[in-house]
Amino acid sequence: MRPTDNFRIDPELQPDPDRLAFDLDRALSSLVLVHSKIPEQGFTAPTLGAERTGHGVLIREDGLILTIGYLIVEAETVWLLDNHGDAIPAHVVGYDQETGFGLVQALNPLNIPVMEIGSSDAFEPGDMVILAGHGGREAAISAHVVTKQEFAGYWEYVLDEAIFTAPPHPFWGGAALIDPAGKLVGIGSLFVQHNPKDETPFDGNMIVPIDILKPVFEDIVMYGRSSQSPRPWLGMITAEAAGKIVVAGLADGGPAEQADLRVGDLIVGINGVPVVELAAMFRRIWALGDAGIDVPMTVYRDGDAVNIQVRSADRADFLISPRLH
Repeated sequence: MRPTDNFRIDPELQPDPDRLAFDLDRALSSLVLVHSKIPEQGFTAPTLGAERTGHGVLIREDGLILTIGYLIVEAETVWLLDNHGDAIPAHVVGYDQETGFGLVQALNPLNIPVMEIGSSDAFEPGDMVILAGHGGREAAISAHVVTKQEFAGYWEYVLDEAIFTAPPHPFWGGAALIDPAGKLVGIGSLFVQHNPKDETPFDGNMIVPIDILKPVFEDIVMYGRSSQSPRPWLGMITAEAAGKIVVAGLADGGPAEQADLRVGDLIVGINGVPVVELAAMFRRIWALGDAGIDVPMTVYRDGDAVNIQVRSADRADFLISPRLH
């Protein structure tokens, strides 16, 4: 069964090769399907699943594949499917928590072309792009940039300037954002129902811009992660609601749960500074120091203000490390 059997892109939304300045079929053949298996006891298995499937892009002749990190974090086995239908074993090279990128290495030669890396910095709203997964033209969609703006994820994640595209790709994880020159400028992360301020709501995809890979790329290849000191992680799922930040979930055994933060608590302050937005709250926490720092929080619980001190951790310490090959 082909991956495209599980979704369908309207032929009218598929890119027209006659209107492009590059070889579309060659570019799309750089995409591979990424299938990973995670141990049932993996920390992320309950939320992300023990089997994950998405896309990856060949970015180096030696078989290095760029994908979105959540597909391969804690993976014990990884298989790739190329455009010839060949299955190739691979292993996890690394995963960067701050950007969300992941790298895997094919263990057998790949007879597909490398996709050249471009720059995401110059994109503006309205610019035309292609968002493509493994599967050729049937897995690619002509899209446009709707906006570039800050994105905060409930899993303690912030991008200073994410790319938002529309219409949405139905199988977006690890998909390649391709510019008009046929270069890779981002990796698909999420489906979003997005409402930019003062603009019309839209359904689309959030794309991690390729430019933020460049400062951490060599570290991921060499160390499996960034060499920078890890940010403090609390293990909480939070959401903005009516101008407040509410705790919607807690990681089992994580720092926030151990400190008795509770689902339903309203977070109103970090280290004495009021917070009302996720991005500002995360940045306030990260500004306190590296992983392991104590994070003083003020929450409202049952109508009362409660002060809680959370001893932060390195998120990676809770994850199963990649096997060495």
